Amino acid sequence: MRAIQFAQTGGPEVLKLVDLPEPEPKPGQVRIRHEAIGINFIDTYHRQGLYPVKLPCTPGGEAAGVVDAVGDGVTRLKLGDRVAYAGGFGAYAEKNLVSADRVVKIPDGVDSRTAAAALLKGMTVEALIRRTYAVKAGDTVLLHAAAGGVGQIMTQWLKAIGAVVIATVGSEEKAARARALGADHVILYRSEDVAAEVRRITDGAGVPVAYDSVGKDTFEATLTSLARRGLFVSFGNASGPPPPVEAARLMRAGSLFFTRPTLGDYVATTAELDEGAGAVFAMIASGKIRIEIGQTFPLAEARKAHEALESRATMGASLLIP
Repeated sequence: MRAIQFAQTGGPEVLKLVDLPEPEPKPGQVRIRHEAIGINFIDTYHRQGLYPVKLPCTPGGEAAGVVDAVGDGVTRLKLGDRVAYAGGFGAYAEKNLVSADRVVKIPDGVDSRTAAAALLKGMTVEALIRRTYAVKAGDTVLLHAAAGGVGQIMTQWLKAIGAVVIATVGSEEKAARARALGADHVILYRSEDVAAEVRRITDGAGVPVAYDSVGKDTFEATLTSLARRGLFVSFGNASGPPPPVEAARLMRAGSLFFTRPTLGDYVATTAELDEGAGAVFAMIASGKIRIEIGQTFPLAEARKAHEALESRATMGASLLIP
């Protein structure tokens, strides 16, 4: 089978198309023939070496397709089931082995491309706005990168809850997209003073929670946009890792809270996985969330896909198609 691997960490150029033996499932595993593969920023962190991995590495932790082989002892799934998964490695390939208890069935009415574009990002959003901080109707929320894959889902989900969304984006085109998704206020973070705008919008109070996946470039603006006892949710490093947080500074800024969640800790059990995925698919089925697939790339063009993602030229979700 064809797959993408990197044998050393670095820029997008380290991603190479290789031929690998088709894997056979071990007990408890299923083999999934991919129909669509999700591209996520965490894939670039693994490729860069920001998050260490064992080399050579086939990146990617999200895909959707069909079960085409079942290992001994698997009762949760059967041949021909339409499924998706989010987590682990090996998704940048035509097929992958996944533990059956980490795979979810795709409900009728949801196609494989939508599932691959939505599962990891959607479960991330569910964890962030329902469990990291339980957003309530009327809460004002600061959301960076609102036109990205996670940002688009989060904007729509927050509006479905009844929150007021202050969105930041990097261009007028992305601002229009954020407004179309329901954002109440949009700030161009490259040319406007984000914290000053947040204070103006909130009559000086700041926001109770801010979601920041950009990292280094938006760290100061996020920190200074928070209300007293506000929560800074750092969940990405698109512009590079944020600086270390001095505990005393959180105190001086209003007894703030800071957290760096990862999805794995919110879907640690099969029951949690099923609950999170079920919530995502239910929101899609209800029409409250629409998944935009902004761009697709052939599997062989994974390098081009990473270049586009890291240049912040993409909108919505990006997919590799085997």
